[in-house]
Amino acid sequence: MAFFAYKARNARGDLIEGIQEGADSAAVADMLFSNGVTPVEISASAKGPGAQGEGWLERMQQQQITAVDIMLFSRQMYTLLKAGVPIMRALAGLQESSHNNSMRKILQDMRESLDSGRELSAAMRRHPDVFNAFYVSMVRVGEATGMLEEIFLRLFYYQEFEKSTKDKIKAAMRYPTFVIVAMVVAIGIINLFVIPAFAKVYAGFNAELPLMTRILVASSNFTVNYWPLILAMIAGLFYGFRLYVATPVGRYQWDRIKLRLPVVGSIIEKATLSRFARSYALTSRSGVPIVQGLGVVAQVVDNAFIAQKIDSIREGVERGDSILRTAVASGVFTPVVLQMIAVGEETGELDDLMQEIAEMYEREVAYEVDNLSAKIEPILIVGLGVLVLILALGIFLPIWDLGKVALHK
Repeated sequence: MAFFAYKARNARGDLIEGIQEGADSAAVADMLFSNGVTPVEISASAKGPGAQGEGWLERMQQQQITAVDIMLFSRQMYTLLKAGVPIMRALAGLQESSHNNSMRKILQDMRESLDSGRELSAAMRRHPDVFNAFYVSMVRVGEATGMLEEIFLRLFYYQEFEKSTKDKIKAAMRYPTFVIVAMVVAIGIINLFVIPAFAKVYAGFNAELPLMTRILVASSNFTVNYWPLILAMIAGLFYGFRLYVATPVGRYQWDRIKLRLPVVGSIIEKATLSRFARSYALTSRSGVPIVQGLGVVAQVVDNAFIAQKIDSIREGVERGDSILRTAVASGVFTPVVLQMIAVGEETGELDDLMQEIAEMYEREVAYEVDNLSAKIEPILIVGLGVLVLILALGIFLPIWDLGKVALHK
């Protein structure tokens, strides 16, 4: 797919300029005609939407659009639409009041798209880095059902919960991360400076050193002599890991491994399943068909392994199987959740029970996150104790032995 700059006229005869992505110029022309716009000129462009006319200085001054910006946008759109403000006027007001220059450009492009005849969901689809597939699909459902302001409110609460969970996990991981980084730095300093100094002292005695001391001295010599190679290897492994995770297979394998990690694996799994249940409840309550809703939800769970399981549920429903049977076959839900899904299918209140499942997982995630530091601290203490023991045996044991020899003499 390539970008094409176009000039066109809308139904009022106004000249409109913009950039559209398409397979070729003919496809872009068809897209413009379908939106009620008559193309005047179409030419290839190397820049994407919103990038035309921007220099390197302007690109450096662009602000990042954060989750808080999207949350505020959702809440403000709900308030304005509920008050009866037209969409175009609402977007114009938000553009003028926004303190984020990147968000202002997105809103300007959305206004131009609406002015050219596009729907709001189609205008948002032009900015996938800001509005993901789930967000766009929900807005499209809101347009079709006339519940757009309600959809924006539900999206706001959904994003608020997502941000709250991520902030709690980051806060819980802050102390363990600091301790681990401090231990790594300490090991580096000991290898580069402390052990070499002791090695010179030991060499003056011309005595046989204990095994642990010989291992520490050998590792220290290797670190001192080859530290550029070690840093290059670490950087290469990190870069290679990122490239591997960026591939579909690598992403799937890494997401599967994350669910099995000690301590944090259960938190990641429950948070992902909570996101699935809440997203499904939101799409179901908004009138999205089951098959389409499962397809949209699979794109926002942020875990390729769970997403594949959800896709298998969707395929099973397409074949005529029940959600319960396909959920059992997926192997990712607990018996309690499967029982609630069974009751939801029998009573026709699956969306309400999915909401309860989401809340149940959320309570478990909140509890485990609050106790995350308490679970990690014993592991850190044991690791720190082992490190101190190795250093004590390797560095001070020879001094102790040499001291005893001197006393005997």
